[in-house]
Amino acid sequence: MIEILTPVQVDRARRTGALVADILATLRGRSMVGTNLLELDRWTAEMIRDAGAESCYVDYAPSFGRGPFGHYVCTAVNDAVLHGRPRDQRLADGDLLTLDLAVRLDGVAADSAISFVVGESRPAGSVEMIETTQRALAAGIAAAGPGAKIGDLSHAIGSVLREAGYPINMQFGGHGIGTTMHQDPHVSNDGRPGRGYKLRPGLLLALEPWIMADTDELVTDEDGWTLRSATGCLTAHSEHTIAITEDGAEILTLPSR
Repeated sequence: MIEILTPVQVDRARRTGALVADILATLRGRSMVGTNLLELDRWTAEMIRDAGAESCYVDYAPSFGRGPFGHYVCTAVNDAVLHGRPRDQRLADGDLLTLDLAVRLDGVAADSAISFVVGESRPAGSVEMIETTQRALAAGIAAAGPGAKIGDLSHAIGSVLREAGYPINMQFGGHGIGTTMHQDPHVSNDGRPGRGYKLRPGLLLALEPWIMADTDELVTDEDGWTLRSATGCLTAHSEHTIAITEDGAEILTLPSR
């Protein structure tokens, strides 16, 4: 289903997006050497509850996961890149952590992800990987607007990733979002310009370039959810929810402060 939101719903999405961004910013500030991933999950649940919102993850049970996710935020460390299920693990100096969060507020969802390095150490290639996903995300957003096609966004994202020399996995990518978290259209992280669905004002998209340092192959962890690089290499992931407007693309998942 491709959902076109009303102006009232888009305004609600702005509030949802700001909430997602604020929670992620708070979690980043609390992600220190020694912080437990389960603490991050507990803090997320508290902030969602205090805002009067609801988690898009806790009861999420798609075909590619093993039962309901059962947690409130995805926490992917180092070689983990997507759907990272929080577990009893304390962060170490130099860990590359990705936090991915989706919530629904007033009936509209928003989804965002950030990657950063914990502590003082900076493992080789970690900062470059994060910055590459951020540049790819910015390119995808810049390509979005009324009349553009999904392939234009995919091509813009993929061009940045390919130029930086990273393999591109096409199994998971961006997606439509609205009154539910995952909707059509799918937005691959590479593609051909001029192809696919034509963007219209009121469409919300979650764009999410993610990369693995030296492979495009994923393996599933024993928890049935966490996806890791097949070679154990570092990974990175950046995501924003955007709204297509008459003037272009508006980023919804920016902090309110």
